Amino acid sequence: MRNVCRAAGELRPRFIALAGTPIPMMMGTDFKGIARLIEERTGIPTFGFATNGMNSYSRGAGMALAAVARRFCAPSLAAAPLKAGERPSVNLLGVTPLDFSIGEGGRGNVEAMRRVFEDAGFRVNSCWAMNSPWEELMRAGLAHVNVAVSSCGAPLAAALREIYGTPAVTGLPVGDSVTRELFALIDEAARDGGDLSLTAPITEPGGKVFVIGEPVQSAAIARALERDYAMRNVRVLAPLDFPDEDEVFRALREARLVIADPLYRPALPKHYCRFVALPHEGYSGRIFRDDIPLFMGGEFNKWIERELVL
Repeated sequence: MRNVCRAAGELRPRFIALAGTPIPMMMGTDFKGIARLIEERTGIPTFGFATNGMNSYSRGAGMALAAVARRFCAPSLAAAPLKAGERPSVNLLGVTPLDFSIGEGGRGNVEAMRRVFEDAGFRVNSCWAMNSPWEELMRAGLAHVNVAVSSCGAPLAAALREIYGTPAVTGLPVGDSVTRELFALIDEAARDGGDLSLTAPITEPGGKVFVIGEPVQSAAIARALERDYAMRNVRVLAPLDFPDEDEVFRALREARLVIADPLYRPALPKHYCRFVALPHEGYSGRIFRDDIPLFMGGEFNKWIERELVL
């Protein structure tokens, strides 16, 4: 605690965040209590997160984003009424480097995502939390709709709903058809005030096309394959939902096409199976960073058609 206070005195950060690992968890460390003491001594807002290193990154990132909103976002803000024919303004939630990268290959996905929204007439009010300055994040209450573009954005969407009553839409603009569907849901949420989600296609047993990865992104890709390329029974496997990797291996026994991080290649069945690599830094780190493609809006169609020679 002394080290944190000393560093805070030298750097004077906007806030301090403490996060745990397995050993502090085993010791029963009171992170919130320590955070209160540090805040009293430094005068700097301090958060204590009882993370333990045993869960996925999305849980910790979601906790952090929601905590920042609850602590700093002024509840007095409100979105202006929409004019006739005007599209709603949006906050993009859950935009993290682990999901969207900053590397050479995937560089531009965040910018491309904003551009896809803006080209369709939506004003991006803030982007939590890449490429938006602090002042922009603090204007989150001015948006008409929150768009959770990854699972990290769900806790933040819930927090902003509590603070401002802002409706949320969960989904990612991947592929031409899915992008249009997502935009229609945003318009509907702004009009009716309800929370909506762009779900993965309904599947039946025996599906042989698999998308493995972050849940929101994978659901959008699966839906795009169905809508734009008439692929049926596209199954989504989210590693966050599988505590045992053997379950993934068993599910892939009959696969004919798999879209996933390159580290999943050894899990492919021995018979013929097409593999399309879609690196994800939340899984393989920076190993394949330069191979991450642009996949926002119509860029997804260009990429997948090159990969599958369609």
